[in-house]
Amino acid sequence: TFTRQRGADCGRSTGKPPAQGTCGVSRSRTSTCGAVDPPLLANGSPAVAISVRVCKSSTLVSLFEPGPEFLLRRETRGIRFQLEMLKPDLIQEAHHIDSTVVVFGSARFKSHEEAASALDHAQLAGDTTAIASAERLLKQSTYYEAARAFANLVASYSEAQADEKDKLFICTGGGPGIMEAANRGASEAGAPTVGLNITLPHEQHANPYVTPELSFQFHYFALRKMHFMLRAKALVAFPGGFGTLDELFEVITLVQCKKASPTPIVLFGSDYWKRLINLDMLVEEGTIAAEDLSLITYADDVHDAWRAITRFYNLQPVIKT
Repeated sequence: TFTRQRGADCGRSTGKPPAQGTCGVSRSRTSTCGAVDPPLLANGSPAVAISVRVCKSSTLVSLFEPGPEFLLRRETRGIRFQLEMLKPDLIQEAHHIDSTVVVFGSARFKSHEEAASALDHAQLAGDTTAIASAERLLKQSTYYEAARAFANLVASYSEAQADEKDKLFICTGGGPGIMEAANRGASEAGAPTVGLNITLPHEQHANPYVTPELSFQFHYFALRKMHFMLRAKALVAFPGGFGTLDELFEVITLVQCKKASPTPIVLFGSDYWKRLINLDMLVEEGTIAAEDLSLITYADDVHDAWRAITRFYNLQPVIKT
């Protein structure tokens, strides 16, 4: 805000030029008429600032320097919405990320190496509870390795395309488990890979396989979900918990209600999904139509999952030898 000075110094009564630095503004700090670094937010990024220089007096006049406490106010929530909408969109556009295959799944699954190591340690300790948990992790590690292999297939296809518009990029929630596996598989094929992470009460970091420039941290689940769908050309859901179910049914509902374009929705691990969700019962009760079942494809093999996508879009898949 402006801090006005009264009296002759402002030139109102005398008609003389105002004394430098005394009319209409208050000085914030002095400069030598060169570039001055803007204030930094808590995460190290520059704060939004609009500044003018009065070069004759070498005085930097600050008009507006909102700190993080301003952007975190209830009244500026709309601005935060806009920032979470715009930044990931513009950055992905700059990196030519036009079409994605979104991979969902449990954050708790481990790679085969990690699960086998956990079982070895549990057996050495003789802890029966830890042994049972490690044995379950080892069994579930097949999903981790499947997600990794599936993403590698998609990324290999993408890397073989000359036209950027024909490429498909793996996009995940950016966290551990299945998300890590998918980002890892794409990264191992040499392709960029996207991570849309979320701020949670328990700290969650982006997995190391997300391309750093394409790693985004969201505060709002709604904006994160929107970004999942903006570029999605397919969704592949591996076994998971509440978060996976939330994201899965969001997509199914949008496609069913025709609020989103028809999109392949693949549930990997038919035994898991059919034990978890009885869609036939919904048809019997009349709560969904029989044709709604066709929105979903089940797969137990990574090639079948990839084939469901290539057939939908009439793509020529890359055959690895």
